[in-house]
Amino acid sequence: MSLSSILSADAIDSAIKDCQAPDSFCPKKFFTLCGLTKKSPADVKKVFGILDNDGNGFVEEEELKFFLQRFSPGARVLTDKETKGFMSAADDDSDGRIGADEFQAMVLS
Repeated sequence: MSLSSILSADAIDSAIKDCQAPDSFCPKKFFTLCGLTKKSPADVKKVFGILDNDGNGFVEEEELKFFLQRFSPGARVLTDKETKGFMSAADDDSDGRIGADEFQAMVLS
């Protein structure tokens, strides 16, 4: 499954373009621009499954760095500052990784 089967290519492009500059990525804004905030909880979990590159049920910091590239292969990697900010915003139980429920709560809140 690809992200473009859940989100429109135009919306993904718009979201990626909005955060091209280093340290300009804001997860909440990105989720809104790409249309993820308007999707069902089931679709949000499908997106999480795509982002969980190693399939262990969590998105760790190493996977988070390449978050934008999961949406668009030519996109930049997140900076360390952006990665740590994203992790701290989504990791409700402070275990150093984002679970599906934490991701869904962040996207749909």
